[in-house]
Amino acid sequence: MCLGIPGRVVELLEGYGDQLALVDVAGVKRKINIGLLEDGPPEAGSWVLIHMGFALERVDDDGAERAMIGLELMGRERERGEGDG
Repeated sequence: MCLGIPGRVVELLEGYGDQLALVDVAGVKRKINIGLLEDGPPEAGSWVLIHMGFALERVDDDGAERAMIGLELMGRERERGEGDG
């Protein structure tokens, strides 16, 4: 699994060479490029990991949850470390 932000595909967008999708990331909808995914476009409702506006990997519900937990843990550690130095 790569380091990325999990997002759930809402819909594939017409045009743009069929390489854009609307994805829900923590309640915010964003357009992302899905052209780098293997095996064609993802289905609505599926999870992808996003890095720099590109979907790089498909994940299941468990993989999306683990990615979000990892991101939250990194954020907490950074907050704790800010006052230590």
